[in-house]
Amino acid sequence: MLLPLLLAPLVLLDAHNCYPENGRWNDRIERALAQGLPIAIEQDLAWHNGRSVLSHEKRPSGKEPGMQQHFFERIRPIVEKELASGDKSKWPVIVLNLDLKTDEPAHHRAVWKLLGKYERWLTTARRTATPGEAALLDRGPVLVLTGVSPVQQRTFHDAVRIGGKLRLFGAVEGGAAGTARATNYRRWSNNPWNVVEAGGQSKAGEWTAEDDARLRRLVNEAHERGLMIRFYTLNGHAPETGLERGWGRGYNFGSLDAARQRWRAAIAAGVDFVATDQYEQFARELAAAR
Repeated sequence: MLLPLLLAPLVLLDAHNCYPENGRWNDRIERALAQGLPIAIEQDLAWHNGRSVLSHEKRPSGKEPGMQQHFFERIRPIVEKELASGDKSKWPVIVLNLDLKTDEPAHHRAVWKLLGKYERWLTTARRTATPGEAALLDRGPVLVLTGVSPVQQRTFHDAVRIGGKLRLFGAVEGGAAGTARATNYRRWSNNPWNVVEAGGQSKAGEWTAEDDARLRRLVNEAHERGLMIRFYTLNGHAPETGLERGWGRGYNFGSLDAARQRWRAAIAAGVDFVATDQYEQFARELAAAR
């Protein structure tokens, strides 16, 4: 493994869709942070009238909050405390997973500029003349990840001068099904659950030894290629509960027990980021396993 280039091996809760939607569920980020550190938090972004807003939709209304106030200023007390401690051995304590729903170059530039305001908080790497080789990370309290888009790479990596700092890191194309290795910019693998169980959550049957072996193989192969790995989104609940809380039907195993089986398997396999909407329930499983 190329762990000096990555995080220490540690399974994290990845708080899925951790932002308000249509003025509802304003407590998601508080619920996520209440589960303790370290943690990963997903923020979806879309471009609206020259402004980046938190939205699951590609065409937001414009009433949505921006990431600066909702995320960065909310975590300021946490990050400032970490910076004061100076203990880099446990950094990053927050992984920001950005899901950009729209890929306008202007949107990318706005995200880059915002991250620049908080650069001293960030885990970074030097932009080098050898982009295929992953340089050592300079650890900060916050690590920022983004997607596979080559347009994103042009802004977030290619446009950065040699010797400058990379403020965020992309995912490899092909995910766990591919063979890509870590590069200086691409450091992680982002995957739907259907690469583990055919048909994904809604078609999943009993969890089997074969499923478990497949999951472990995918995780091990990613780590051997120097990549952190994420699976999304592992929920288990009654349909009406999902509707009440804004949770997607396609991510539902149908029961909490079914989700728990997969959570426990993912924890045991060493999945770096386990995305779920059920922050509290997953955090209890994770605490019990540690």
